[in-house]
Amino acid sequence: MHDETIRSLREALRVSPENVPLRKHLAEVLMASGQFAEAQREYQQALTLQSDSIELKLGLATAYYRQEKDSHALVVVEDLIRTPHAPPSAGLLYARLLLRAGDVQKALAHYRSAVDAQPDLADPALEERFGIGVEEEADAEVVEGRVRARHEEPGGALENEFERPTATFADVGGMDALKEEIRLKIIHPLAQPEIYAAYGKKIGGGILLYGPPGCGKTHIARATAGEVKASFLAIGIHDVLDMWIGQSERNLHALFDQARRRRPCVLFFDEVDALGASRSDMRQSAGRQLINQFLAELDGIESANDGLLMLAATNAPWHLDSAFRRPGRFDRLIFVPPPDAPARAAILGILLRNKPVADVDTEFLAKKTEGFSGADLKAVVETAIEAKLGEALKTGVPAPLTTKDLRAAAKGLKPTTSEWFSAARNYALYANQGGFYDEILKYLKI
Repeated sequence: MHDETIRSLREALRVSPENVPLRKHLAEVLMASGQFAEAQREYQQALTLQSDSIELKLGLATAYYRQEKDSHALVVVEDLIRTPHAPPSAGLLYARLLLRAGDVQKALAHYRSAVDAQPDLADPALEERFGIGVEEEADAEVVEGRVRARHEEPGGALENEFERPTATFADVGGMDALKEEIRLKIIHPLAQPEIYAAYGKKIGGGILLYGPPGCGKTHIARATAGEVKASFLAIGIHDVLDMWIGQSERNLHALFDQARRRRPCVLFFDEVDALGASRSDMRQSAGRQLINQFLAELDGIESANDGLLMLAATNAPWHLDSAFRRPGRFDRLIFVPPPDAPARAAILGILLRNKPVADVDTEFLAKKTEGFSGADLKAVVETAIEAKLGEALKTGVPAPLTTKDLRAAAKGLKPTTSEWFSAARNYALYANQGGFYDEILKYLKI
């Protein structure tokens, strides 16, 4: 049945190749018949005709997921869930990807968020893997349509797990200017506190990293903690937001308190615009109260923040409340662009460590991957490996990766940063009164 439908749809597309709904229908039929690679190509072709379609992006990410091309799927889904009208099914797919990557806690948070928004997405098999079972349901009560364990009282804050990262700046390809900025603001004050004290400078403060997704903002934050041998806590929106009135503010306060007890500590806020969106855009007072709490914690009104090092990352700094950029808060705004050629070569070298390679010219490949983010380069390496694995399964002999293999993989991929720059360019040109986005204009040579 599927084969006949697929033949009919392909015939129709030969007559009308730019018919997006027709191509989308073909991709869906291919997915239903298990032809995921073919479906992927149809979704990609449809996106060249309608690049802003959420449904097409979700379909493409699902096709990648079904082929176990997880890095490709994550690039699409992570961009998708940041959009204002992302469907709950995108959150469910993100949860599946996180679970496959081993991040169970974060996966569970996204799964519950997706099911809360759309209950029919509930997946018993997935819940079993999460450990959500009969025992939990027996010890729960329904509150406003949601299930809450009886032993979990509103206002109770869980103790978060702090990392001790082993990665340092040596594990970060390129970004020399950014590393020097962080050294001046964070690392040198810890290493030579007496010099900073002589000038009345406190040890601590905040840096806001912004730029296109996949360019290493989280990686540089973790490496910063490794450089100073500090505790590290990454905080996302699901670590803070809560359904109970006032609980989100208490969660945020508890996170800061835990970090203060472990000084020196690097506190990293990923997608900080989700927690600190502009108050002028908010209709509900609850969101404003959370931002006020966030600002009070940054100022250290109740407890000093000496030795508390704060980094935040965002893909959309223009959505962040301007109060966050005042002195003493995230007062240093640093643009994290796609890696330049030397950085791309360094990143490829890091990605190829401990993999079978033969005379790979990373400098040549760097020249051929202009505009690629670190995540894009990871996708290049994984795509080349997948092709090599296919050959090895046929011949029975594994062969090392070559420059030619990686170049072929890069040709089949496009940089994911292009869409971000198309939006950022408009903000830099027309909403840049304070000169915050001059670095974007400089990068674009405008």
